[in-house]
Amino acid sequence: MKTISPRKQRTRARNAPLHRKQKMAHAKMSKELREVYGKRAQLRKGDEVLIMRGDFKGLKGKVEKVDLKKSLVFVRGAELVKNDGSKVKRPIHISNLLIIAPTTTDSKRFVKKNLEKTKKVRNK
Repeated sequence: MKTISPRKQRTRARNAPLHRKQKMAHAKMSKELREVYGKRAQLRKGDEVLIMRGDFKGLKGKVEKVDLKKSLVFVRGAELVKNDGSKVKRPIHISNLLIIAPTTTDSKRFVKKNLEKTKKVRNK
């Protein structure tokens, strides 16, 4: 985005199409994973995350659902108990999560970043 106005930044992020919101759905990675994969990675179903902010701070769980339209994630274990005793999943914003263990079922997920790192090592 070319503008620096916070109001316009928030509006464009909120009204962005899904293919752009998908690029915004990245979360920080733990220090060990940063050395291997890079700074941030896109959140996917099955990733193990640590909640860094909010009522569930410190909770570790797996991502069950990612809502790109609202930039929210549903994590296993982050549930509220209603008055009737039933449990409801509490949505958590993507920026409040830290990826601990990404799913490796997709063989192409981190290929691009690894190629760039190996090129840098070879050129030295």
